[in-house]
Amino acid sequence: MHHRSIHSRRHFLGQAGGGMAGLALSHLLARDGFGSMPTPRAELNGGLHHPARVKRIIQLFMNGGVSQMDTFDYKPELARLHGQKIGPKEKPEGQTGASGAVMKSPFEFKQHGQSGRWVSSVFPHQAKWVDEMAFLMAMTTKTSVHGPGSYMMNTGFLLPGFPCMGSWISYGLGSLTDNLPAFVVLPDVRGLPYNQKGNFSSAFLPSRHQGTIINAGSAQPVPDLFADPKHAFTGQEADAASLDLLQAMNRRHAGAHPDDTRLEARMASYELAAKMQLSAPEAFDLTSESAVTRAAYGLDDPVTGDFGRRCLLARRLVERGSRVVQVWSGPQGAVNNWDNHSSILTELPPIAASVDLPIAGLLGDLKSRGLLDDTLVIFTTEFGRTPFEQGSLGRDHNGNSFVTWMVGAGIKAGAAHGRSDDLGFKAAEGITYCYDLHATILHLMGVDHTKLTFRTSGVDRRLTDVHGHVVSEVLA
Repeated sequence: MHHRSIHSRRHFLGQAGGGMAGLALSHLLARDGFGSMPTPRAELNGGLHHPARVKRIIQLFMNGGVSQMDTFDYKPELARLHGQKIGPKEKPEGQTGASGAVMKSPFEFKQHGQSGRWVSSVFPHQAKWVDEMAFLMAMTTKTSVHGPGSYMMNTGFLLPGFPCMGSWISYGLGSLTDNLPAFVVLPDVRGLPYNQKGNFSSAFLPSRHQGTIINAGSAQPVPDLFADPKHAFTGQEADAASLDLLQAMNRRHAGAHPDDTRLEARMASYELAAKMQLSAPEAFDLTSESAVTRAAYGLDDPVTGDFGRRCLLARRLVERGSRVVQVWSGPQGAVNNWDNHSSILTELPPIAASVDLPIAGLLGDLKSRGLLDDTLVIFTTEFGRTPFEQGSLGRDHNGNSFVTWMVGAGIKAGAAHGRSDDLGFKAAEGITYCYDLHATILHLMGVDHTKLTFRTSGVDRRLTDVHGHVVSEVLA
């Protein structure tokens, strides 16, 4: 009886042909178990498997490989051994050249806060927040190659074809609002990162859960949201008629191809676009922000303006209901990112300066608004750098050790877990993989990472593959 009732309502909506029917269809199917995503859980404590601490996430991804021993992982032993040739005799996999001599950091380190956390001079603004942060000091990965490393940190796998964390969260928990995408990606205005859009893919999950890419540097961050005014025949009535026709055609096609989620995603995108015509202009309009807020994010400084704008947009988006927002620093390639092969001394300070003040501004803004009570902020990268010189002053790829920090709901302020060896070359204690980071994030959102699965090709896949544990040492 239940199934006959569902199909009769489905038939009615399919025959109705109106825009309101299209808007209702996906909600009806999802609510009654015929859709491709679970019922959305908008309430804070309504996790899938246990009470949630975190409602939404802002992930700050530093593309290219942040040098840990020049930022957060102070290694005085590098100064003592500076110039000595004690590195690997053969070129490790993933490095672009042979290991040179040990190279000390050219930047001054100081202890900050009550926790006494060491931070280098390239991050003076983040240093003020160390007592709010929890550090994973022994992050490691299975590769020292950018593409696979970025895939692993985003999807849990070295190869393409697997959903990223944002897609898993969108699939498992649904949206917090009908008017904005659940998963938003804000790439560097200079270009996409390594793997291009592969880092934001929903892969075998329903297509509607892929990241929505927003070009924050464009005059129209969401392109083609409104009809071009130079065409006189366009307008609200024409938009509505076109949408009705497209929805009717798509519903007919989707009915004939029930296993193809791309049509459902396209239908959902039309519905979301219609709703975003009302919500997006306000969300992306920063003119209402005060001069104090603009200064805190560095919006009027050419050094910090781009990343600061995207950090502010991230705050505005999570405040208005987006579930996951990724903010990327650096495009792919050999310049303008964290891939500092030529000279740590000259390449690291500019990219660090571009994000340092905006990140501190974001944390301060979230805290003052009470958003840190249910928001998690994550800072990470795909791998670290070597303690050995490359050329004269550069550092090569190093997947053996790097640093991640977290701030916000459910995090033990001032905590640190793990350590690298005395050179910062390899993780030594409390070793943490992407699986453990992802398991911890899902746990904070009320999700047991071993139970959030999707069956594809006869296998129950999950974000953490067959690995992962919650890092309880950094949880409050």
